[in-house]
Amino acid sequence: MKRLMFLWIAVMVLVSCKEEKIQGLSEGIWLGKLQVMDGEKLPFNFNLKKAESGAYVMEIYNATEVITVDEIVIKGDSIRIQTPVFEGYISGKFNEKRIEGSFVKESLDRVVSFEAIFGEEDRFSITQPASVNVSGIWETEFSPNTSESYMGKGIFAENAGKVIGTFRTTTGDYRYLDGVVTGDSLKLSAFDGAHAFLFKAQITDSTLNGIFYSDNHFKEPFVAKRNESFELPDADSLTFLKKGYDKFAFSFPDAKGNMVSLTDKRFQDKVVLVQIMGSWCPNCLDETKFYVNYLNENRVEDLEVVALAFEYAKTKELAFKSIERLRQRIGVDYPILLAQYGSSDKEEAQQKLPMLNQVLSYPTTLFIDKKGEVRKIHTGFNGPATGDKYTKFKKEFDTYVKMLANE
Repeated sequence: MKRLMFLWIAVMVLVSCKEEKIQGLSEGIWLGKLQVMDGEKLPFNFNLKKAESGAYVMEIYNATEVITVDEIVIKGDSIRIQTPVFEGYISGKFNEKRIEGSFVKESLDRVVSFEAIFGEEDRFSITQPASVNVSGIWETEFSPNTSESYMGKGIFAENAGKVIGTFRTTTGDYRYLDGVVTGDSLKLSAFDGAHAFLFKAQITDSTLNGIFYSDNHFKEPFVAKRNESFELPDADSLTFLKKGYDKFAFSFPDAKGNMVSLTDKRFQDKVVLVQIMGSWCPNCLDETKFYVNYLNENRVEDLEVVALAFEYAKTKELAFKSIERLRQRIGVDYPILLAQYGSSDKEEAQQKLPMLNQVLSYPTTLFIDKKGEVRKIHTGFNGPATGDKYTKFKKEFDTYVKMLANE
């Protein structure tokens, strides 16, 4: 009898363990959705697969961009997906074909509802043939007829209702936008681990009228009209030294607590690029990748780069942790100094750099010659999502830096 009881208990334990076994995540294409304002959901595509180690790897797709996410932790039916470089992460519960949880940015106290479904490949559904082909250049005004108004340049390419492109602004671009035209509606989105963008607009042959959503905390209207000759103001004309200042100066700490300034020996008689940036900023990430690649591929003598980081992390320790994460993930060899933490407010940043007329954009780069003179200040950064603009920038940058170095 005791033997039968033992066997029965053993069988029940095995059955129970089998029932409690957590199914793994399905490998293949998933559709993620973030809850933004007005009940709208921002979709993005990703692929999940297992590496040789058995760990999951995610690839996030935005148009031609592929973002590899290799920091995924699973415990039971819980999952945490740490996006690369940035502090934002997705945390939630899962089964084989569904994930439910939140996209979290702790330093900003922001939590965005998230869900993902396996096997759905369409970012947006096309329910009707496109009534208009949106390919081309669009002169765009965000927050029109308000004191917050600013201009943008829409650059789109459409094929069979599928649309890729971006909006350029004076402070940078809105990343790799991916979407559709269905009937008379344009829908575009992007998620890069830091920012979540959704654009929806009604279209005619010559106009757009829509709403731009960012995460679940911000939205603004925009209008646009076709204008193939439209161009934004020159990025080299927006930020400059104020009257009464003939030099740029700073003194900020590195991770070891050493105060670094332009008067240090390493910068003397050198061309110096001073990058105003933040580790949280996607356009800054694009620019930082460009600088790292440029320095690796072009051994320009007498050239130094130094970055001034304005971080919204709540403590100095967390700010330097974010900076170090950027350094390690991207391979940054040049100094990144902590100029500000607890806020990335541009007015506060300008107070730290009072010789500038304004800090209009993260990033902004100052080009300083061997005599210590500011020769040019480039506001914003139009990255690889801007296509020809990015190609032109790279050529102009190379020519200008080498000209300064050869003086």
